[in-house]
Amino acid sequence: MNLKHLLVGAILLAGFAVQSATAQSRRTLSGLQLWPELQAELALPDSESDYLLLAVRGQKNTDNNGYSDPARFLGFDEQRVTLGYEHFWNERWSIGGTLGYFSASKAYVLIPEVLLRHRSAIGPLTFGQRLSVERTFPSPTNAKGQTNVRLRADLEKIFPLASSVALRPRLSYEAATHFRLLKSDTDPDERFIQFTSLRAEVGCRVGNNFDFTPWFAYQTNYLVTLPQYDALGNQTSGGKLNLVTPVLGVDVRYTILQGQDAAKHKQLPTQH
Repeated sequence: MNLKHLLVGAILLAGFAVQSATAQSRRTLSGLQLWPELQAELALPDSESDYLLLAVRGQKNTDNNGYSDPARFLGFDEQRVTLGYEHFWNERWSIGGTLGYFSASKAYVLIPEVLLRHRSAIGPLTFGQRLSVERTFPSPTNAKGQTNVRLRADLEKIFPLASSVALRPRLSYEAATHFRLLKSDTDPDERFIQFTSLRAEVGCRVGNNFDFTPWFAYQTNYLVTLPQYDALGNQTSGGKLNLVTPVLGVDVRYTILQGQDAAKHKQLPTQH
């Protein structure tokens, strides 16, 4: 069994774990979030696919009941800036890393990440797998940091419409879990899977440098909340909770090719 098969098996195991957890939990739907993102990608010389990435994202929560924080930037409730690099060993395998800075009001989180990616053909489709490990370093006023493992699978296909225009429909599913070697008695109770995201998108590539990708996702946080009981000892609320958040986003990417042949540069979707 090679690493590719191990990644596929892990994705299936995560899906079964989520289904089992959902069957025993309460579900709450929150308001729509808006996630516009601007990306600048620099194709590196002497390579067909290696790149540097700068991404800036805003997040607007539509259910904040009109609350206005004077510390918000451009009207966004939260912001994220990401720097990334990825190196391709061959057409199928690549390795890389990102450094994310996430801020909301006066709080912030620094998130370094290392990733391993595999892409291969399944008939007319491209099947992608992405495994990563990240560490969160929050501001001193926030909770302590933690290490997370993320696993994503996606299917996509490129439809050329003209010499300089192509559509790229894509469906992805991601699951994340908190990784720790030992658990102390003071650690809070957690679910095995803490987060999932199901995302559908249609990328539009115009020319050699510009991508426009609208997308929609259902993101779920799997929580353990404090149980509440009535006078007879029956639980009335609390316990396991699945907090579902619909997200509508758009990624706008400009690629700097540095004189490279655009036909040879194998570019990933905008969801890096």
